[in-house]
Amino acid sequence: MSVDLFAGIPVADYPAALAWYERLLGGPPAFHPNDVEAVWELAEHRYVYIEHLPERAGHAMHTVFAADFDARIAAIAERGLQPAKRETYDNGVRKAIFRDPDGNELSFGGAPI
Repeated sequence: MSVDLFAGIPVADYPAALAWYERLLGGPPAFHPNDVEAVWELAEHRYVYIEHLPERAGHAMHTVFAADFDARIAAIAERGLQPAKRETYDNGVRKAIFRDPDGNELSFGGAPI
């Protein structure tokens, strides 16, 4: 089965969110389908996007499991963002939770060291 994923994140202040996600994700969006959406391709056929939807902002929760967890978190830190929270589960899996200006969560998970 082929799967494409578009994970949406509603935001209240589109310009502020656009700048924040560019820092988090390391670059500009892959494309803008219209004036109120920006889309980043995280992996082939797997996307995260922000959309100006003030009435729904602040309620998204997404986790991206990344093989390069440590390098990714370090690169994000170099761009000036720190996780709001870090977790390590009993099985050793690690999670770094980032919150955008609206309170939406985009987290990165990584395998045990």
